[in-house]
Amino acid sequence: MFYDSNDFKFTKNLESNWLVIKEELTQLQKADFMPWPEKYLYKKGWEVFGLYSFGKKLDYNCSLCPETTKLVESIAGVTTAGFSSLAPGTHIAPHVGDSSAVLRCHLGLFVPDSCGIRVGNQTKTWAEGKCMIFDDTFEHEAWNQSNLVRIVLLLDFEKPISQPPYKEHKRKLEVG
Repeated sequence: MFYDSNDFKFTKNLESNWLVIKEELTQLQKADFMPWPEKYLYKKGWEVFGLYSFGKKLDYNCSLCPETTKLVESIAGVTTAGFSSLAPGTHIAPHVGDSSAVLRCHLGLFVPDSCGIRVGNQTKTWAEGKCMIFDDTFEHEAWNQSNLVRIVLLLDFEKPISQPPYKEHKRKLEVG
């Protein structure tokens, strides 16, 4: 299920600083990235550069991206943060996340055409400089069918108890 990113105060700060984040990203080397550990979800081409992993700060990586780290640390309840890269032709198989206690945010940084994500029965595309928030405990998959790399800043943050679901989903709940 997708959420309206405007319902989260931190998204405006990320979006207004997306070029700062993108600039730090461009200073990283390909060798700084590592394959996503759950290899059964993809054949090739999904790599990450972590800043926070399950609440633990990755000090060296954070030192390479100090402005991005400051922005991430200004978000209450962040548990995971880093850059997620999908190489051309990469498909992440349908899967579900482990924890209903967190939501996931993607900030588009390099977003070519022919990339997308499906969460539940909704499919969306990323936009550069814009946040997308979803509940990854719903089945989801992502793909890059372009000839260019797709990179987002990926964040997991503690789910606010009072957070209303995405408006379309809320209407469905009210009607049925």
